Amino acid sequence: MFFSLIVPIYNRPDEARELLESLSAQTCTDFELVLVEDGSTRPCADEVEKYRTKFRINYLVKENSGRSDTRNTGMKNAGGDYFIFFDSDCIIPPDYLETVKKMLADDYADCFGGPDREHPSFTMMQKAVNYAMTSFWTTGGIRGGKVNMEKFKPRTFNMGFSRAVYETTGGFKDMYGEDIDLSIRISKAGFTTRLYRDAYVYHRRRVDLRRFYKQVHIFGQARINLYKLYPDSLKPVHVLPALFVIGSVLILLSAVFVSTRILVLPAGYLFLLFFDSLAKTKNPRIAGLSLITSLIQLFGYGIGFITSFVRKIIFGKGLEDTETIKKIYK
Repeated sequence: MFFSLIVPIYNRPDEARELLESLSAQTCTDFELVLVEDGSTRPCADEVEKYRTKFRINYLVKENSGRSDTRNTGMKNAGGDYFIFFDSDCIIPPDYLETVKKMLADDYADCFGGPDREHPSFTMMQKAVNYAMTSFWTTGGIRGGKVNMEKFKPRTFNMGFSRAVYETTGGFKDMYGEDIDLSIRISKAGFTTRLYRDAYVYHRRRVDLRRFYKQVHIFGQARINLYKLYPDSLKPVHVLPALFVIGSVLILLSAVFVSTRILVLPAGYLFLLFFDSLAKTKNPRIAGLSLITSLIQLFGYGIGFITSFVRKIIFGKGLEDTETIKKIYK
C-alpha cells in the first residue's frame, strides 16, 4: 500500500458520502483512507459502512481536539508510505491518485500540493465562492495553481508528503495557518516541495456568506501568526487585502468630502471582476455573485490581517490559544 489518505471530519456525514463515493471510483487502488471523526455529534459511521467493501477504510473516532491533532492522529495510524490530506468537503477526480503516482515517478517531491476547481454539480453560489478563492484578481490565485504570486506552499485541502517528512517534522501544530507553518518547516528541513497542477480536487466550500467571511477573516489573522514565527514568510501579496480595505475607506471618504469622481476606481475594479468571472464561468448570474464573494474575501481577509496586526504586532499579544482554535473549527 503506497498512499494513506487522511481526512479529519466533524459533523459532516453528507460531505463524507460524496468524498467516499469519489474515492471508490479511483483508477489507482493502492491506497487506504484514514478517516478521523473529531468528536462529532453527527458521525458518518453509516456512510463508512456502505463503502468498506469497495476500498480500505481505517475509521477512527476520538474526542474533539481540533483539526491539527486530528490529522496527526490520522498519521499515527496510517500504514502507507506517502500521506495525502483532503478536507471533508472535497470531491476527488477518479484519476487523481494515478496522476499523483505518475508525477512522483517523473518529478519526485517530498511534499506536494495541488489546486482546486469547481465541480459541475456545484451551486451558483459555490462557484462564485470558488472564483473568489482562486482568482488572481482577489489574490487567491495561488489556490488556483498560479505560483507567480508567492512561493508555493501546499494547503491541507490538497496536500501530500512522505512518511519521512512526518517523522522529521512531527506533523501539524495547533495554530492558525497550521498547513502553511508545516510547509515552511518542511522546506527549512531540506525537503523538496512541488506544485502538481494536474492533481486537482473539487472543493465544495461553505456557501453561507457569514461563515465564508469568518473563514477568510481567520486566514488574515493566521498570516500575522506566521509572520511572528517566520518574519521572512510575509510577502507583498499577503498585505494587498489590508491595503484594499484601507484604500476603500479612503475612497469613500474622498467621495463624500472631495469628489464622487473617485468612485470610478472601485467601479472599474468591479467591472474587471465581473467580466473575468463571466469569462471563466460563462454565467452572468455567477459573475454577479462573484462580486459579492470577492468583496467578502478581500474585506474579510484584510480586516482579519489588520486587527491581528494591531493586536499582535503593535500591542505585542501572543498567538491564539488552543481553545480559540477549537471554537473556530466547530
